[in-house]
Amino acid sequence: MKLMHRSMMFLVLFAALVAAATAGAHGPIGELVGTVLDSKGNPVADATVTMQSSDGKHPYATHTDAGGHFKFTRYETGQYDLRAYSNGMFSEWAKRISIRSKKTTEVTLRMPPPADVSVTVTR
Repeated sequence: MKLMHRSMMFLVLFAALVAAATAGAHGPIGELVGTVLDSKGNPVADATVTMQSSDGKHPYATHTDAGGHFKFTRYETGQYDLRAYSNGMFSEWAKRISIRSKKTTEVTLRMPPPADVSVTVTR
């Protein structure tokens, strides 16, 4: 009986150690916050912001709130590329933005001005 109790205690302790080691296996965690602005400096609400690791893997997406703010929380430290999409237009890529352990990185993405389109109709 005592041997079974000790074996059970060992298994519980071993499982707890494995769980603790696995939880930290992904490395340090940080967050990235920012704002999307239009070409006049006004916030862009409901823009889609995409983020991917700088090697082109691990894409993530979120949307801006009414004030143009977005947040990516609890991401592994490393280099990320970001851009915003709204009303059929993309911002330039913000390249190699660093997310650092236990830090908040801030970035501002700017949308391009609307394109001037002129149409000429000939008969």
